[in-house]
Amino acid sequence: MGLFDRFRRGRAPRMSRPSGDTTRTGSTSVRASSSADAKHLNEWVVQRRGVEGFVEPRTAVNDVTLLLVAHDGEWTRRRVPSAKWAHDFCNHHRVPSYDAAVVGVPQRMREWNRRQKSRDT
Repeated sequence: MGLFDRFRRGRAPRMSRPSGDTTRTGSTSVRASSSADAKHLNEWVVQRRGVEGFVEPRTAVNDVTLLLVAHDGEWTRRRVPSAKWAHDFCNHHRVPSYDAAVVGVPQRMREWNRRQKSRDT
């Protein structure tokens, strides 16, 4: 008999059931998309040219997001209700949309980030 065996005897360890709340993943709470997110995306896409959309899948800590990248590499990312919503949004605005898990993000976005970082230092 081990030191802690007496605490384990009697019943199997209880496992909690998954929460019915779809905004929770494990022990992490995920903020759902809001109308402010949709408003920001709408304003952003009409104010820039050469925009492409990259739909990022749900992860353990983030909900589905839409990454919009302009012709010069400037970008924005917001939570969206679903991948279908993101593709429909892009189609409505005549913006090409891609699955980011398949194609990745464009090089011009990384270059824009690099320029912004060097400008700030």
